[in-house]
Amino acid sequence: MSKALVAFVWLAGPLTGVFVQPYIGILSDRSRISWGKRKPFMVAGALGTVVASITVSYARDIIRVIGGLAKDAHYDGCYKTATIILATIMMWCLDFAINAVQAAIRAFIVDNAPSHQQESANAWASRMTGVGNVLGYIFGYLNLPQYMSFFGNTQFKVLCVIASIAMSFTVLISVLSIKERNPQLDPPSRSDHRSSGILTFFKDVFLSIKRLPPETKTVCKIQFFHWMGWFPFLFYITTYIGQLYVNPYLKTGLSDLEVNQLWNKATRIGTLALLIYAITSFVSNLILPFLVVPTYVAQTPHFSSEITRPLSPSSPIGVRVRTASWGELAMANNRTLSTSSNSHLTQGSSFKPPNLLNSWLERLQIPGLTLRRAWLLSQLLFSLCTFSTFFISTPQAATVMTGVIGITWSLTLWAPFALISAELARRDERRRRRDRERLMNDPDEEDAEGEDEGDDRAGIILGIHNVAVSSPQVLATIVCSLVFKLLQKPRNVPGDVSVGWTLRLGGLATLISAFMTWRMKGVGDEDLKK
Repeated sequence: MSKALVAFVWLAGPLTGVFVQPYIGILSDRSRISWGKRKPFMVAGALGTVVASITVSYARDIIRVIGGLAKDAHYDGCYKTATIILATIMMWCLDFAINAVQAAIRAFIVDNAPSHQQESANAWASRMTGVGNVLGYIFGYLNLPQYMSFFGNTQFKVLCVIASIAMSFTVLISVLSIKERNPQLDPPSRSDHRSSGILTFFKDVFLSIKRLPPETKTVCKIQFFHWMGWFPFLFYITTYIGQLYVNPYLKTGLSDLEVNQLWNKATRIGTLALLIYAITSFVSNLILPFLVVPTYVAQTPHFSSEITRPLSPSSPIGVRVRTASWGELAMANNRTLSTSSNSHLTQGSSFKPPNLLNSWLERLQIPGLTLRRAWLLSQLLFSLCTFSTFFISTPQAATVMTGVIGITWSLTLWAPFALISAELARRDERRRRRDRERLMNDPDEEDAEGEDEGDDRAGIILGIHNVAVSSPQVLATIVCSLVFKLLQKPRNVPGDVSVGWTLRLGGLATLISAFMTWRMKGVGDEDLKK
Protein backbone atom coordinates (compact mmCIF):
# COMPACT_ATOMS: atom_id res chain seq x y z
CA MET A 1 0.00 0.00 0.00
CA SER A 2 1.14 3.54 -0.68
CA LYS A 3 1.96 5.80 2.26
CA ALA A 4 -1.04 8.00 1.45
CA LEU A 5 -3.38 4.99 1.60
CA VAL A 6 -1.78 3.78 4.83
CA ALA A 7 -2.37 7.23 6.33
CA PHE A 8 -6.02 6.99 5.25
CA VAL A 9 -6.32 3.65 7.05
CA TRP A 10 -4.73 4.97 10.26
CA LEU A 11 -7.18 7.88 10.31
CA ALA A 12 -9.91 5.33 11.01
CA GLY A 13 -8.97 5.15 14.68
CA PRO A 14 -9.25 8.81 15.72
CA LEU A 15 -12.11 9.62 13.33
CA THR A 16 -14.30 6.73 14.42
CA GLY A 17 -13.38 7.56 18.02
CA VAL A 18 -14.67 11.12 17.52
CA PHE A 19 -18.01 10.11 15.99
CA VAL A 20 -18.78 6.49 16.87
CA GLN A 21 -18.39 6.48 20.65
CA PRO A 22 -20.70 9.48 21.24
CA TYR A 23 -23.25 7.97 18.85
CA ILE A 24 -23.13 4.56 20.53
CA GLY A 25 -23.30 6.34 23.88
CA ILE A 26 -26.51 8.14 22.90
CA LEU A 27 -28.08 4.94 21.54
CA SER A 28 -27.22 2.92 24.64
CA ASP A 29 -28.42 5.69 26.97
CA ARG A 30 -31.81 5.60 25.24
CA SER A 31 -31.96 1.81 25.05
CA ARG A 32 -34.98 0.25 26.71
CA ILE A 33 -34.13 -3.41 26.07
CA SER A 34 -35.10 -5.41 29.15
CA TRP A 35 -31.78 -7.24 29.52
CA GLY A 36 -29.83 -4.00 29.84
CA LYS A 37 -28.74 -0.75 28.24
CA ARG A 38 -25.13 -1.72 27.54
CA LYS A 39 -25.17 -5.47 26.96
CA PRO A 40 -26.68 -5.36 23.44
CA PHE A 41 -23.93 -2.98 22.30
CA MET A 42 -21.21 -4.98 24.04
CA VAL A 43 -22.32 -8.14 22.25
CA ALA A 44 -22.82 -6.44 18.88
CA GLY A 45 -19.49 -4.62 19.12
CA ALA A 46 -17.65 -7.80 20.10
CA LEU A 47 -19.18 -9.74 17.20
CA GLY A 48 -18.32 -6.94 14.79
CA THR A 49 -14.74 -6.83 16.08
CA VAL A 50 -14.32 -10.59 15.63
CA VAL A 51 -15.75 -10.61 12.10
CA ALA A 52 -13.74 -7.57 10.97
CA SER A 53 -10.41 -8.72 12.44
CA ILE A 54 -10.72 -12.22 10.98
CA THR A 55 -11.68 -10.75 7.61
CA VAL A 56 -8.67 -8.41 7.63
CA SER A 57 -6.26 -11.22 8.44
CA TYR A 58 -7.75 -13.52 5.78
CA ALA A 59 -8.46 -10.79 3.20
CA ARG A 60 -6.06 -12.20 0.62
CA ASP A 61 -7.47 -15.73 0.96
CA ILE A 62 -11.06 -14.45 0.77
CA ILE A 63 -10.37 -12.57 -2.48
CA ARG A 64 -8.57 -15.60 -3.91
CA VAL A 65 -11.53 -17.87 -3.17
CA ILE A 66 -14.08 -15.37 -4.52
CA GLY A 67 -12.01 -14.89 -7.68
CA GLY A 68 -11.55 -18.65 -8.14
CA LEU A 69 -7.74 -18.27 -8.18
CA ALA A 70 -5.22 -20.98 -7.41
CA LYS A 71 -3.24 -20.95 -4.16
CA ASP A 72 -0.03 -20.10 -6.02
CA ALA A 73 -1.63 -17.32 -8.08
CA HIS A 74 0.61 -14.30 -8.63
CA TYR A 75 -0.29 -11.57 -6.13
CA ASP A 76 -0.64 -8.59 -8.46
CA GLY A 77 -3.10 -6.57 -10.49
CA CYS A 78 -6.78 -6.95 -9.63
CA TYR A 79 -5.96 -9.65 -7.05
CA LYS A 80 -3.80 -7.24 -5.06
CA THR A 81 -6.10 -4.23 -5.57
CA ALA A 82 -9.20 -6.12 -4.42
CA THR A 83 -7.34 -7.40 -1.35
CA ILE A 84 -6.25 -3.88 -0.38
CA ILE A 85 -9.78 -2.52 -0.85
CA LEU A 86 -11.31 -5.28 1.29
CA ALA A 87 -8.66 -4.90 4.02
CA THR A 88 -9.08 -1.10 4.09
CA ILE A 89 -12.87 -1.31 4.38
CA MET A 90 -12.68 -3.92 7.10
CA MET A 91 -10.07 -1.90 9.03
CA TRP A 92 -12.57 0.96 9.22
CA CYS A 93 -15.28 -1.52 10.25
CA LEU A 94 -12.90 -2.93 12.86
CA ASP A 95 -12.32 0.50 14.40
CA PHE A 96 -16.07 1.16 14.34
CA ALA A 97 -16.78 -2.11 16.18
CA ILE A 98 -13.97 -1.63 18.69
CA ASN A 99 -15.26 1.83 19.59
CA ALA A 100 -18.75 0.42 20.03
CA VAL A 101 -17.68 -2.28 22.48
CA GLN A 102 -15.35 0.11 24.33
CA ALA A 103 -18.08 2.71 24.77
CA ALA A 104 -20.52 0.11 26.09
CA ILE A 105 -18.05 -1.51 28.48
CA ARG A 106 -16.91 1.76 30.09
CA ALA A 107 -20.52 2.83 30.60
CA PHE A 108 -21.24 -0.68 31.91
CA ILE A 109 -18.76 -0.03 34.74
CA VAL A 110 -20.39 3.30 35.62
CA ASP A 111 -23.87 1.78 35.68
CA ASN A 112 -23.06 -1.23 37.83
CA ALA A 113 -20.79 0.11 40.56
CA PRO A 114 -21.61 2.76 43.21
CA SER A 115 -19.55 5.93 43.37
CA HIS A 116 -17.24 4.70 46.13
CA GLN A 117 -16.27 1.65 44.03
CA GLN A 118 -15.62 3.45 40.74
CA GLU A 119 -11.89 3.94 41.41
CA SER A 120 -11.52 0.27 42.29
CA ALA A 121 -13.59 -0.91 39.33
CA ASN A 122 -11.65 1.21 36.86
CA ALA A 123 -8.39 0.09 38.47
CA TRP A 124 -9.38 -3.50 37.70
CA ALA A 125 -10.25 -2.49 34.14
CA SER A 126 -6.76 -1.03 33.69
CA ARG A 127 -5.23 -4.17 35.23
CA MET A 128 -7.03 -6.33 32.70
CA THR A 129 -5.81 -4.04 29.92
CA GLY A 130 -2.30 -4.54 31.27
CA VAL A 131 -2.72 -8.30 31.22
CA GLY A 132 -3.89 -8.09 27.60
CA ASN A 133 -0.91 -5.93 26.62
CA VAL A 134 1.62 -8.30 28.16
CA LEU A 135 0.00 -11.41 26.69
CA GLY A 136 -0.27 -9.71 23.29
CA TYR A 137 3.46 -8.94 23.17
CA ILE A 138 4.35 -12.43 24.38
CA PHE A 139 2.22 -14.02 21.67
CA GLY A 140 3.82 -11.62 19.19
CA TYR A 141 7.27 -12.99 20.08
CA LEU A 142 6.28 -16.62 19.69
CA ASN A 143 6.36 -18.36 16.34
CA LEU A 144 2.61 -18.96 16.43
CA PRO A 145 2.20 -20.81 13.08
CA GLN A 146 4.64 -23.40 14.40
CA TYR A 147 2.47 -24.11 17.47
CA MET A 148 -1.03 -23.18 16.26
CA SER A 149 -1.04 -23.83 12.53
CA PHE A 150 -4.72 -24.82 12.77
CA PHE A 151 -5.53 -21.10 13.29
CA GLY A 152 -3.64 -19.95 10.19
CA ASN A 153 -0.36 -20.04 8.33
CA THR A 154 0.88 -16.54 9.27
CA GLN A 155 1.63 -14.78 12.52
CA PHE A 156 -1.04 -12.15 11.90
CA LYS A 157 -3.80 -14.69 11.20
CA VAL A 158 -3.10 -16.63 14.39
CA LEU A 159 -2.89 -13.44 16.47
CA CYS A 160 -6.27 -12.26 15.18
CA VAL A 161 -7.89 -15.62 15.95
CA ILE A 162 -6.43 -15.65 19.49
CA ALA A 163 -7.56 -12.06 20.10
CA SER A 164 -11.04 -12.88 18.78
CA ILE A 165 -11.37 -15.87 21.10
CA ALA A 166 -10.16 -13.81 24.07
CA MET A 167 -12.62 -10.98 23.37
CA SER A 168 -15.56 -13.33 22.86
CA PHE A 169 -14.80 -15.22 26.06
CA THR A 170 -14.32 -12.16 28.29
CA VAL A 171 -17.34 -10.26 26.97
CA LEU A 172 -19.43 -13.41 27.47
CA ILE A 173 -18.27 -13.58 31.11
CA SER A 174 -19.31 -9.96 31.69
CA VAL A 175 -22.70 -10.40 30.04
CA LEU A 176 -23.56 -13.59 31.90
CA SER A 177 -22.16 -12.79 35.35
CA ILE A 178 -23.44 -9.21 35.82
CA LYS A 179 -27.14 -8.48 36.05
CA GLU A 180 -27.78 -5.07 34.55
CA ARG A 181 -30.65 -2.92 35.83
CA ASN A 182 -33.76 -3.15 33.65
CA PRO A 183 -33.94 0.26 31.89
CA GLN A 184 -37.69 -0.17 31.45
CA LEU A 185 -38.05 0.52 35.19
CA ASP A 186 -36.29 3.89 34.90
CA PRO A 187 -38.42 7.04 34.59
CA PRO A 188 -38.43 8.41 31.03
CA SER A 189 -35.83 11.04 30.15
CA ARG A 190 -36.37 14.10 27.99
CA SER A 191 -33.80 12.75 25.54
CA ASP A 192 -35.76 9.53 25.01
CA HIS A 193 -38.34 11.33 22.88
CA ARG A 194 -35.88 12.96 20.49
CA SER A 195 -35.35 11.71 16.96
CA SER A 196 -32.19 9.86 15.98
CA GLY A 197 -31.15 11.78 12.85
CA ILE A 198 -27.69 13.17 12.11
CA LEU A 199 -28.64 16.75 13.02
CA THR A 200 -30.19 15.55 16.27
CA PHE A 201 -27.01 13.59 17.02
CA PHE A 202 -24.78 16.67 16.68
CA LYS A 203 -27.27 18.77 18.64
CA ASP A 204 -27.26 16.21 21.46
CA VAL A 205 -23.46 16.04 21.48
CA PHE A 206 -23.02 19.82 21.64
CA LEU A 207 -25.74 20.11 24.29
CA SER A 208 -24.07 17.38 26.35
CA ILE A 209 -20.68 19.09 26.00
CA LYS A 210 -22.23 22.33 27.26
CA ARG A 211 -23.81 20.55 30.23
CA LEU A 212 -20.90 18.33 31.19
CA PRO A 213 -20.42 17.90 34.94
CA PRO A 214 -17.64 20.27 36.12
CA GLU A 215 -15.00 17.68 37.02
CA THR A 216 -15.69 15.69 33.86
CA LYS A 217 -15.31 18.82 31.73
CA THR A 218 -11.91 19.50 33.31
CA VAL A 219 -10.79 15.89 32.75
CA CYS A 220 -11.72 16.16 29.05
CA LYS A 221 -9.64 19.33 28.68
CA ILE A 222 -6.70 17.63 30.36
CA GLN A 223 -7.04 14.58 28.13
CA PHE A 224 -6.97 16.72 24.99
CA PHE A 225 -3.44 17.97 25.70
CA HIS A 226 -2.25 14.77 27.34
CA TRP A 227 -3.12 12.72 24.26
CA MET A 228 -1.29 15.16 22.04
CA GLY A 229 1.70 13.96 24.02
CA TRP A 230 0.79 10.28 23.87
CA PHE A 231 0.32 10.10 20.10
CA PRO A 232 3.97 10.46 18.98
CA PHE A 233 5.12 8.10 21.72
CA LEU A 234 2.64 5.33 20.94
CA PHE A 235 3.17 5.52 17.18
CA TYR A 236 6.90 6.25 16.85
CA ILE A 237 8.75 4.99 19.93
CA THR A 238 9.85 1.77 18.19
CA THR A 239 11.18 3.88 15.31
CA TYR A 240 13.04 6.10 17.79
CA ILE A 241 14.70 3.15 19.53
CA GLY A 242 15.39 1.47 16.20
CA GLN A 243 17.13 4.60 14.90
CA LEU A 244 19.42 4.65 17.95
CA TYR A 245 20.29 1.00 17.28
CA VAL A 246 21.08 1.37 13.56
CA ASN A 247 23.01 4.66 13.81
CA PRO A 248 26.43 3.05 14.56
CA TYR A 249 26.00 0.45 11.81
CA LEU A 250 24.79 2.62 8.94
CA LYS A 251 27.64 3.28 6.52
CA THR A 252 27.92 4.33 2.92
CA GLY A 253 27.80 1.47 0.48
CA LEU A 254 25.36 -0.77 2.37
CA SER A 255 22.95 -2.63 0.14
CA ASP A 256 19.19 -2.35 0.54
CA LEU A 257 19.12 -5.92 1.87
CA GLU A 258 21.67 -5.10 4.57
CA VAL A 259 19.78 -1.94 5.56
CA ASN A 260 16.52 -3.92 5.77
CA GLN A 261 18.17 -6.57 7.95
CA LEU A 262 19.46 -3.86 10.30
CA TRP A 263 16.02 -2.27 10.60
CA ASN A 264 14.34 -5.64 11.11
CA LYS A 265 16.56 -6.28 14.13
CA ALA A 266 16.04 -2.70 15.28
CA THR A 267 12.27 -3.21 15.16
CA ARG A 268 12.54 -6.31 17.36
CA ILE A 269 14.60 -4.31 19.88
CA GLY A 270 11.95 -1.58 19.84
CA THR A 271 9.24 -4.19 20.38
CA LEU A 272 11.20 -5.61 23.32
CA ALA A 273 11.16 -2.12 24.85
CA LEU A 274 7.38 -2.05 24.44
CA LEU A 275 7.12 -5.40 26.19
CA ILE A 276 9.07 -3.97 29.14
CA TYR A 277 6.81 -0.92 29.00
CA ALA A 278 3.71 -3.16 29.11
CA ILE A 279 5.09 -5.13 32.07
CA THR A 280 5.92 -1.92 33.95
CA SER A 281 2.42 -0.62 33.30
CA PHE A 282 0.87 -3.87 34.51
CA VAL A 283 2.93 -3.91 37.72
CA SER A 284 1.97 -0.27 38.32
CA ASN A 285 -1.68 -1.18 37.80
CA LEU A 286 -1.32 -3.80 40.51
CA ILE A 287 0.51 -1.63 43.06
CA LEU A 288 -0.70 1.96 42.65
CA PRO A 289 -4.35 1.41 43.68
CA PHE A 290 -3.09 0.26 47.10
CA LEU A 291 -0.97 3.41 47.51
CA VAL A 292 -3.62 5.96 46.51
CA VAL A 293 -6.08 7.18 49.13
CA PRO A 294 -9.65 6.53 47.90
CA THR A 295 -11.47 9.71 46.98
CA TYR A 296 -14.87 8.29 47.95
CA VAL A 297 -15.82 5.75 50.58
CA ALA A 298 -19.15 4.06 51.21
CA GLN A 299 -21.56 6.30 53.05
CA THR A 300 -22.62 5.08 56.50
CA PRO A 301 -25.64 6.44 58.35
CA HIS A 302 -25.02 9.12 60.95
CA PHE A 303 -25.90 8.17 64.50
CA SER A 304 -29.25 9.63 65.41
CA SER A 305 -32.00 9.16 67.94
CA GLU A 306 -34.38 8.85 65.02
CA ILE A 307 -34.06 5.10 64.47
CA THR A 308 -36.95 4.52 62.11
CA ARG A 309 -36.33 5.94 58.63
CA PRO A 310 -37.20 5.16 55.00
CA LEU A 311 -34.65 3.14 53.02
CA SER A 312 -33.96 3.43 49.31
CA PRO A 313 -35.90 0.79 47.41
CA SER A 314 -34.27 -1.30 44.72
CA SER A 315 -36.81 -0.12 42.17
CA PRO A 316 -38.03 3.41 41.40
CA ILE A 317 -41.56 2.43 42.44
CA GLY A 318 -42.51 1.88 46.05
CA VAL A 319 -40.86 2.59 49.38
CA ARG A 320 -40.23 0.33 52.33
CA VAL A 321 -39.65 1.44 55.90
CA ARG A 322 -37.98 -0.54 58.64
CA THR A 323 -36.11 -0.11 61.89
CA ALA A 324 -32.33 -0.04 62.01
CA SER A 325 -30.72 -2.85 63.97
CA TRP A 326 -28.34 -2.39 66.90
CA GLY A 327 -25.54 -3.54 64.63
CA GLU A 328 -26.28 -0.70 62.25
CA LEU A 329 -26.33 1.78 65.12
CA ALA A 330 -22.97 0.55 66.33
CA MET A 331 -21.59 0.80 62.82
CA ALA A 332 -22.95 4.32 62.44
CA ASN A 333 -21.54 5.37 65.80
CA ASN A 334 -18.07 4.00 65.20
CA ARG A 335 -17.94 4.69 61.42
CA THR A 336 -15.36 1.98 60.94
CA LEU A 337 -17.04 -0.25 58.42
CA SER A 338 -17.94 0.35 54.80
CA THR A 339 -21.30 -0.69 53.48
CA SER A 340 -22.05 -3.42 50.95
CA SER A 341 -21.41 -2.97 47.21
CA ASN A 342 -24.70 -1.18 46.59
CA SER A 343 -24.52 0.85 49.80
CA HIS A 344 -27.71 -0.63 51.29
CA LEU A 345 -27.86 -1.89 54.88
CA THR A 346 -29.39 -5.30 55.40
CA GLN A 347 -31.78 -6.03 58.24
CA GLY A 348 -30.29 -7.90 61.16
CA SER A 349 -26.71 -6.88 60.38
CA SER A 350 -24.38 -6.76 63.35
CA PHE A 351 -21.12 -5.06 64.19
CA LYS A 352 -18.04 -6.79 62.77
CA PRO A 353 -14.41 -5.86 63.28
CA PRO A 354 -12.54 -4.56 60.24
CA ASN A 355 -11.07 -7.23 57.97
CA LEU A 356 -7.40 -7.82 58.86
CA LEU A 357 -6.29 -7.78 55.21
CA ASN A 358 -8.17 -4.54 54.51
CA SER A 359 -6.66 -2.97 57.61
CA TRP A 360 -3.17 -3.96 56.47
CA LEU A 361 -3.76 -2.69 52.93
CA GLU A 362 -4.96 0.67 54.26
CA ARG A 363 -1.55 1.12 55.91
CA LEU A 364 0.03 1.07 52.44
CA GLN A 365 -1.84 4.22 51.44
CA ILE A 366 0.34 7.31 51.17
CA PRO A 367 -1.35 10.16 53.08
CA GLY A 368 -2.39 12.95 50.74
CA LEU A 369 -1.80 10.93 47.56
CA THR A 370 -5.20 11.25 45.93
CA LEU A 371 -5.91 9.88 42.49
CA ARG A 372 -5.75 13.36 40.98
CA ARG A 373 -2.33 14.00 42.50
CA ALA A 374 -1.03 10.63 41.35
CA TRP A 375 -2.24 11.44 37.82
CA LEU A 376 -0.49 14.83 38.00
CA LEU A 377 2.81 13.24 39.05
CA SER A 378 2.55 10.68 36.25
CA GLN A 379 2.14 13.46 33.66
CA LEU A 380 5.20 15.27 35.01
CA LEU A 381 7.09 11.96 34.82
CA PHE A 382 6.04 11.57 31.17
CA SER A 383 7.34 15.04 30.27
CA LEU A 384 10.58 14.42 32.14
CA CYS A 385 11.14 11.17 30.24
CA THR A 386 10.47 12.75 26.84
CA PHE A 387 12.81 15.65 27.59
CA SER A 388 15.49 13.13 28.58
CA THR A 389 15.76 12.26 24.87
CA PHE A 390 18.09 15.27 24.62
CA PHE A 391 20.67 13.14 26.44
CA ILE A 392 19.80 9.59 25.31
CA SER A 393 22.12 8.13 22.68
CA THR A 394 21.80 4.34 23.10
CA PRO A 395 18.87 1.94 22.62
CA GLN A 396 19.44 0.60 26.15
CA ALA A 397 18.85 4.02 27.71
CA ALA A 398 15.83 4.56 25.47
CA THR A 399 14.44 1.19 26.60
CA VAL A 400 14.75 2.25 30.26
CA MET A 401 12.98 5.52 29.45
CA THR A 402 10.19 3.63 27.68
CA GLY A 403 9.78 1.28 30.63
CA VAL A 404 9.45 4.19 33.06
CA ILE A 405 6.73 5.76 30.91
CA GLY A 406 4.75 2.58 31.52
CA ILE A 407 3.95 4.05 34.97
CA THR A 408 2.27 7.02 33.32
CA TRP A 409 0.35 4.72 30.98
CA SER A 410 -1.09 2.82 33.94
CA LEU A 411 -2.48 6.08 35.40
CA THR A 412 -3.78 7.11 31.95
CA LEU A 413 -5.80 3.90 31.78
CA TRP A 414 -7.14 4.41 35.28
CA ALA A 415 -7.34 7.98 36.59
CA PRO A 416 -9.49 9.84 34.01
CA PHE A 417 -12.05 7.04 33.74
CA ALA A 418 -12.23 6.66 37.53
CA LEU A 419 -12.67 10.41 38.09
CA ILE A 420 -15.41 10.69 35.46
CA SER A 421 -17.15 7.47 36.50
CA ALA A 422 -17.18 8.42 40.19
CA GLU A 423 -18.70 11.82 39.46
CA LEU A 424 -21.37 10.33 37.17
CA ALA A 425 -22.23 7.57 39.65
CA ARG A 426 -22.43 10.07 42.50
CA ARG A 427 -24.75 12.38 40.55
CA ASP A 428 -26.84 9.45 39.35
CA GLU A 429 -27.26 8.18 42.92
CA ARG A 430 -28.33 11.65 44.03
CA ARG A 431 -30.80 11.93 41.16
CA ARG A 432 -32.33 8.51 41.87
CA ARG A 433 -32.63 9.34 45.56
CA ARG A 434 -34.40 12.57 44.67
CA ASP A 435 -36.74 10.69 42.30
CA ARG A 436 -37.67 8.23 45.06
CA GLU A 437 -38.31 11.04 47.54
CA ARG A 438 -40.47 12.83 44.97
CA LEU A 439 -42.48 9.66 44.31
CA MET A 440 -42.90 9.25 48.05
CA ASN A 441 -44.07 12.82 48.68
CA ASP A 442 -45.80 13.97 45.49
CA PRO A 443 -45.59 11.78 42.35
CA ASP A 444 -46.98 14.58 40.17
CA GLU A 445 -44.37 17.13 41.23
CA GLU A 446 -41.89 18.23 38.57
CA ASP A 447 -38.21 17.65 39.31
CA ALA A 448 -37.06 21.21 38.74
CA GLU A 449 -34.02 20.86 40.99
CA GLY A 450 -32.55 18.02 39.00
CA GLU A 451 -33.19 19.44 35.56
CA ASP A 452 -29.50 20.00 34.86
CA GLU A 453 -28.60 16.51 36.03
CA GLY A 454 -31.37 14.65 34.24
CA ASP A 455 -29.19 13.93 31.22
CA ASP A 456 -26.07 12.80 33.07
CA ARG A 457 -25.98 9.61 30.99
CA ALA A 458 -22.78 7.59 31.12
CA GLY A 459 -22.84 6.59 27.45
CA ILE A 460 -22.83 10.03 25.87
CA ILE A 461 -20.51 11.56 28.48
CA LEU A 462 -17.90 8.82 28.12
CA GLY A 463 -18.30 9.20 24.36
CA ILE A 464 -17.49 12.90 24.66
CA HIS A 465 -14.47 11.97 26.75
CA ASN A 466 -13.33 9.75 23.90
CA VAL A 467 -13.68 12.72 21.54
CA ALA A 468 -11.22 14.56 23.80
CA VAL A 469 -8.87 11.59 23.45
CA SER A 470 -9.24 11.00 19.69
CA SER A 471 -9.43 14.51 18.24
CA PRO A 472 -5.96 15.65 19.37
CA GLN A 473 -4.47 12.64 17.59
CA VAL A 474 -5.50 14.18 14.27
CA LEU A 475 -3.79 17.45 15.25
CA ALA A 476 -0.73 15.56 16.51
CA THR A 477 -0.53 13.71 13.17
CA ILE A 478 -0.29 17.03 11.33
CA VAL A 479 2.40 18.34 13.70
CA CYS A 480 4.44 15.12 13.40
CA SER A 481 4.16 15.23 9.62
CA LEU A 482 5.59 18.76 9.58
CA VAL A 483 8.47 17.70 11.82
CA PHE A 484 9.25 14.72 9.58
CA LYS A 485 9.08 16.94 6.51
CA LEU A 486 11.70 19.26 7.99
CA LEU A 487 14.06 16.84 9.77
CA GLN A 488 13.60 13.27 8.53
CA LYS A 489 16.53 11.60 6.75
CA PRO A 490 16.53 8.51 4.49
CA ARG A 491 16.51 5.25 6.43
CA ASN A 492 20.04 4.39 5.24
CA VAL A 493 21.48 7.64 6.65
CA PRO A 494 22.44 7.84 10.37
CA GLY A 495 21.58 10.66 12.74
CA ASP A 496 17.84 11.10 12.13
CA VAL A 497 16.53 13.17 15.08
CA SER A 498 13.00 13.80 13.81
CA VAL A 499 11.25 11.29 16.07
CA GLY A 500 13.08 12.65 19.11
CA TRP A 501 11.65 16.09 18.44
CA THR A 502 8.10 14.73 18.11
CA LEU A 503 8.51 13.09 21.53
CA ARG A 504 9.71 16.37 23.06
CA LEU A 505 6.82 18.30 21.58
CA GLY A 506 4.55 15.67 23.08
CA GLY A 507 6.21 16.24 26.45
CA LEU A 508 5.57 19.97 26.08
CA ALA A 509 1.85 19.34 25.44
CA THR A 510 1.75 17.10 28.50
CA LEU A 511 3.16 19.92 30.62
CA ILE A 512 0.05 21.91 29.69
CA SER A 513 -2.17 19.02 30.77
CA ALA A 514 -0.18 18.73 34.02
CA PHE A 515 -0.75 22.42 34.75
CA MET A 516 -4.49 21.95 34.20
CA THR A 517 -4.47 18.89 36.47
CA TRP A 518 -2.69 20.91 39.15
CA ARG A 519 -5.38 23.61 38.89
CA MET A 520 -8.14 20.99 39.04
CA LYS A 521 -9.91 20.90 42.40
CA GLY A 522 -10.68 17.33 43.33
CA VAL A 523 -13.22 16.16 45.87
CA GLY A 524 -10.63 14.19 47.77
CA ASP A 525 -8.28 17.13 48.17
CA GLU A 526 -10.48 18.90 50.70
CA ASP A 527 -11.51 15.88 52.69
CA LEU A 528 -9.89 12.57 51.83
CA LYS A 529 -12.62 10.62 53.54
CA LYS A 530 -15.60 12.73 52.56
